[in-house]
Amino acid sequence: MSKTAFVLLYFGCIFIVCEAESISQKPQAFESFNVSYIQNLGSCSYSVVISTSCSSTSYTRDQISIAFGDAYGNQIYAPRLDDPSTRTFEQCSSDTFEIYGPCAYQICYVYLYRSGPDGWKPESVKIYGYNSRAVTFYYDTFIPGDIWYGFNYCNSASSSHRQIGQRSFSFVILLFAFCALL
Repeated sequence: MSKTAFVLLYFGCIFIVCEAESISQKPQAFESFNVSYIQNLGSCSYSVVISTSCSSTSYTRDQISIAFGDAYGNQIYAPRLDDPSTRTFEQCSSDTFEIYGPCAYQICYVYLYRSGPDGWKPESVKIYGYNSRAVTFYYDTFIPGDIWYGFNYCNSASSSHRQIGQRSFSFVILLFAFCALL
């Protein structure tokens, strides 16, 4: 095996692995998010488990809201999840909420809204729905105040398959180049 072929294969594999890691998303601010468009097509129950990070404040008195939905415009909104009297969202804890709203298909986005002076750092949000698989969104960052903050994977499913396809194609081309050099 020639040195050139080995070096080419080595750097090609590193490129493909680095490209794969860049697909992961972090939560984003969504300034134009609108909760006023809520459909009332049926009524379904959702179980939402929110885990608060151990590096969050010990507890929060902030007002916390959630909105989530599917790619078809079905949106579920809970205007206020917090309850200071029950010490909701304490550090290193998980809180479960039953939220009712329109029946949605696969949940692909979630946004949290925080208003108040304390600050709050959720670890994750897991949503169980009737028509969809359970889905977990990993935050592990402090939620900025007075803005919807979260994830929208509704359009990324097709683009992530396209990126994986492009990476596979690159790997095949690299493999052919490697074989040609032997």
